[in-house]
Amino acid sequence: MVPKGEVSCGFHDFELDVEGIRLQPVDDDILIQHLRTHQRERLSDGSGIVAEDRPENYLVRILMDFDDISYDDHADLLYKLAGQVVAHLRSYLPDEDAVSNVLQYHQQQLGELIHSQMQAHYWEKATDYEAQVSKGFMTLRPGNFSIPTSEDIRFFRDPVEDRQNIRGMLFDGFKRCLYPTQRFHSDSERRFAILLEDEQDDLKWFKPAEGHFRIHYSHRQPEYEPDFVVETATAKYLCEPKAANAMQEDDVQAKARAAYEWCRHATEHEQQYDGKPWTYLLIPHDTIKPTMTLQGLAAAYTWEP
Repeated sequence: MVPKGEVSCGFHDFELDVEGIRLQPVDDDILIQHLRTHQRERLSDGSGIVAEDRPENYLVRILMDFDDISYDDHADLLYKLAGQVVAHLRSYLPDEDAVSNVLQYHQQQLGELIHSQMQAHYWEKATDYEAQVSKGFMTLRPGNFSIPTSEDIRFFRDPVEDRQNIRGMLFDGFKRCLYPTQRFHSDSERRFAILLEDEQDDLKWFKPAEGHFRIHYSHRQPEYEPDFVVETATAKYLCEPKAANAMQEDDVQAKARAAYEWCRHATEHEQQYDGKPWTYLLIPHDTIKPTMTLQGLAAAYTWEP
């Protein structure tokens, strides 16, 4: 699955974190020499510095050079963020000359700081996806896992006390998993594996490795690999246990949209060969309980646009 056609993208409005900025002015000779080596800056015959009409322009001009920022689409946000930096500089520098000095000398550094914080508020949505079917089956590669020498392989049903370090643990004891050992990114994933192993209906499951599923959900991000793949007698599922407070995050929803489209195209392909339908489940972690079943989770958390 790859995004195709028009891709909508942009940046959410947000407030900059500027508390750590304490840049200081430099001597005029140092500033002029610095600007001479950066021809993009403006000098007046080498004898003085031509100031911008607005101090924010020093930073906006830097931000406009980033490939992922469209000035026409984000001018208001750029000036707002640049204005927050200027206001912060004014809060601790003695006068406007000092503010201009810092902006001219450190504009590249300040522009990169703004841009780095903008990345956390970037959103992207594909209007459509293109499905490419190379063959109707996938050969699973052997799983290769390494664990610290002090760590033993654990029985997956045993409670984990040190949950923060579960990513470095390896588990076995499965009867329905296609691999003898598996690694989990969270304890909710381990509990989901227990739920699958306790199902009364016959099923198979595994955690896909990198490259098993080629679901491209963003031009800026790598491929998405769902946490679990499950096959029952009548259906196939891509399952994503997710922290309950992260369910509506842009990145989570972007992955869900791409996975939904992947399942839709995979179902159409399966129907040509009397196969099983595919469904994407986005499951809040706090709903994964011993009393819950896969069927119950599918009824409640099948993702649809």
